[in-house]
Amino acid sequence: MTSQKMSQNKIITIGTHDGTFHCDEALAIFLLKLLPRYKDGIIVRSRDPDVLNSCDIVVDVGGKYDPSTHRYDHHMSDFNESLSTIIHEDGCNSKIKLSSAGLIYCHFGHEIIKQLAPVNTSDDIIKIIFNSVYYKLIQEIDAIDNGIPMFDQEPVYKILTGLSSRVDRLNPSWNDEKTNDNIQFLKAIDLVGEEFNYAVHNCINVWLPARYIVENAVANRFQIDKSGEIIELEKFAPWQQHLVEIEKEKNIKPLIKYVIFKDVKTEYRVRAIPVKPSSFICRMFLPEKWAGLRTKDLEAVNGISGSIFVHSVRFIGGHKTREGALEMARKALEIGKNEQIKLKKKEINK
Repeated sequence: MTSQKMSQNKIITIGTHDGTFHCDEALAIFLLKLLPRYKDGIIVRSRDPDVLNSCDIVVDVGGKYDPSTHRYDHHMSDFNESLSTIIHEDGCNSKIKLSSAGLIYCHFGHEIIKQLAPVNTSDDIIKIIFNSVYYKLIQEIDAIDNGIPMFDQEPVYKILTGLSSRVDRLNPSWNDEKTNDNIQFLKAIDLVGEEFNYAVHNCINVWLPARYIVENAVANRFQIDKSGEIIELEKFAPWQQHLVEIEKEKNIKPLIKYVIFKDVKTEYRVRAIPVKPSSFICRMFLPEKWAGLRTKDLEAVNGISGSIFVHSVRFIGGHKTREGALEMARKALEIGKNEQIKLKKKEINK
């Protein structure tokens, strides 16, 4: 591989193992090369201890994890580091064993993201981006490289088109004696780099703006309804995961029950908040009497002119106007609370 010199005429070397390469060391090296001090470093692929000892930093080989000497292997029998053991911050709870990619990300990720994020991005936002990228990309690579199963039982099928699989496909086949594996490894670095850049930029340009919308909705909730249990999105954006995290961070009580927002057309929706982001079980469903009704039939029951529908599962409903959607949410909240009071009285009288 081509040698390049740093500005101070010192050649920086990044060591990793030779032979079959994997997604984790390819990404680890890509991450390092995002840092100015390693950007022009040369990659040394070897398992020779003397060669590795001469390298400035070594990943995924060498039998040693020691950040003070820049050694980042994870294959030792006593290695049990995870995101939660290295990053002692809220939200860094993963106990998945780290691969070399995870190690480099934990030790250098905040610095890397700071370079990729807009100037003057606050440290708090850097931490939020760091966590998001870890859980959306790095954790998967850590788990696959360490052979951690997704399920207790054998899955009914295998996914062979993920990032780790695509990196594996770049290795020369067993009967290919012509392809240069060093050249293929560089292709692997480019491949994982494209995925990492996508994850970071998507977080900054798509995921974070949605979070800001939800944050504003939560902050303004008492202007929407005095209960503080209804929020309005100024613009529709993915909100479920953000809402759960913001409620936890800000210790929101009582928890929010409904969100209203404008649909892609001109209609408005009222959505019951799920107990978990991916669940259809809600904290407080829309009223049972509204279930599955549409237009005039629904108006006759809820008394709100302009009502369009309520889903039979009662997790979402629609109205022609913002004011009508808000009235549906308020009436649903009132009915739901009355039902909760009745249930409590029944329990007390048992």
